[in-house]
Amino acid sequence: MEELINKIKSSITLSSKAEEYLFSISKEKTVPKAEILIRQGQAVKKTYFVTVGCLRSYCIDNDGKEHTLQFAIKDWWISDFIAIYNNELATLTVECITDSTIIEFNANELDGIHSLFPEFEAFQRKNLERHVVSLHKRILNQLQLTAQERYDLFLEQYPDIEQYIPNYHIASYLGITQQSLSRIRAEKVNK
Repeated sequence: MEELINKIKSSITLSSKAEEYLFSISKEKTVPKAEILIRQGQAVKKTYFVTVGCLRSYCIDNDGKEHTLQFAIKDWWISDFIAIYNNELATLTVECITDSTIIEFNANELDGIHSLFPEFEAFQRKNLERHVVSLHKRILNQLQLTAQERYDLFLEQYPDIEQYIPNYHIASYLGITQQSLSRIRAEKVNK
């Protein structure tokens, strides 16, 4: 929790009462690899801040194919925000790819923090802005970049992640087949 508090304090001045409130609405948890935190089709009440490990969010289409939307590593937030903010059932599944340590928040309590502590609104707004920018870049990259360029960008964004996650998760995130990923890697080695 100290890491999150320090991250917040690097952006805003956080009163001791706000800090105490954050501690009161959060729970630090160690979760094993393969644990599902949110399951597609269920109600979503939690959001997570990753301190150690790697999580991913994905959906399964009508044909049973997985589509990875996000990997969350140290200092990243993850949840099904569509479900939370539209008060809908989850469209995503969130699972632990590695043994992980997370800070779990009740989404409603976290969302309401700015009414109690207005200084926190700036931090939440910045997080939202970064999240929207990240999603827009990801959409544009899927539309405009080649598979090789998307893979290179993936390696820049997640430099050490390949050693922890299966190839089919990476291929799913990039929107390509595992065979295409293998070919891209082979071409990269042969250059």
